[in-house]
Amino acid sequence: MLLMLPLIAAAADAPALDLSLRRAVELALAPDGNTRVQLAAEMIKQSDAKVVAARAALLPNIDGAFGMRSQTVNLSSFGFSFPAGLPFTIPTFVGPFTVFDARVTANMDVFDFATLRRYQASKQALEATKADRDSARDQVTQQVARAYLAAVRADDNVTTAKANLDLSGALLKLAQNQKDAGTGTGIDVVRAQVQQANDRQRLVVAENDRNSSYLQLSRVIGIDLGRTVALTDRMTYLPVDNLAIDGALTTAGGSREDLKAQAKRVDVARLNYSAAKMESLPTVGASGDIGPIGTNIDNARTTRTVGFSVKIPVWDSGRRASHREESLSQWKQEQIRMKDLREQVSLEVRLAADALRSADTQIAVAKEGLALSEQELAQARRRFENGVANSIEVTDAQTRLQRARDNQISALFAHNLARIDWFAAMGKIENTLGQH
Repeated sequence: MLLMLPLIAAAADAPALDLSLRRAVELALAPDGNTRVQLAAEMIKQSDAKVVAARAALLPNIDGAFGMRSQTVNLSSFGFSFPAGLPFTIPTFVGPFTVFDARVTANMDVFDFATLRRYQASKQALEATKADRDSARDQVTQQVARAYLAAVRADDNVTTAKANLDLSGALLKLAQNQKDAGTGTGIDVVRAQVQQANDRQRLVVAENDRNSSYLQLSRVIGIDLGRTVALTDRMTYLPVDNLAIDGALTTAGGSREDLKAQAKRVDVARLNYSAAKMESLPTVGASGDIGPIGTNIDNARTTRTVGFSVKIPVWDSGRRASHREESLSQWKQEQIRMKDLREQVSLEVRLAADALRSADTQIAVAKEGLALSEQELAQARRRFENGVANSIEVTDAQTRLQRARDNQISALFAHNLARIDWFAAMGKIENTLGQH
């Protein structure tokens, strides 16, 4: 039976959105789904733009210019002086005259190893961003799975609360019949009424918790909070056969996207440090220009300039040295983060394995406790009907049955939650989809 819950103010005639766990994850990972997925996609675009910018520093820079100007020149301001007595006169003030110049210029760094290293670092940074995107998708999948599981548990809590309320109604009717038959007392009826009121209160709380869980699930997925949804998956017991820690850690080392992203960040920091060291090496650049120049377009003649330059760093007051030290420190920081992340992954794997073992025991105990509680209540009812026990015995048995039902739901929830965390810790969160 599907339990459907209208969220906030959805239209009464709006079709319900059937949500399996797999479908919920697909919606969350869609381009317009979870916010983290959208932001991760934008980060990739940003990193890709940085790669293009870093590559551009290695390619020629070509510019075009066109100009025409009219000018005068005072030759004496440039230090020209002409002796007297010459058979001709050289004016110190020249012009006005017109200069037309149309020119294409090109510049390129031929050998610049620091720039090359920065380009390589930008490509590694792009790969790290892609791994971050995949890591974000895994984390969103885990978040959706946990929220979906919480909503399923809330559904089961409502179902159990309704069953408890139905049981209270049946026991109240029994107490009333016993009183009418003269084998019961008024206090038995009052006890049953109190229990029914308590169970009605628990149902109200369970329904409110379910509404909150559905809203949290919709928020994580990224769908309209006013949309009516219906969960199609239920909590089941699916034991995990192999809980070997060493094998799980090996799997996590090759599958966890956050480990891959951090490894790329270590490479980025290493290449940036290498680029900082190479700033002390000479760089070779080439330049040239070509274009017509003259007093006007008609008499313009094409001229050109071609050349190269070598830049040799000599002294920069410690700038390059400080840059190297900073880059080295950043590299060491990323290595420390890598070590810490490996320890965190190991912790997550071990905690998930312990939680799975504990949940298996809880399920076995809860199953046995539920069976015994049902037997106890059945016997207490027969004893009350036969007049050999009062309603206190029935109420106590009813309370223990309710606790046993809650324990079963909690045990199933703990098991399914541990399964999610187990596969997420190994980087195999997709293994949990469609298995609840």
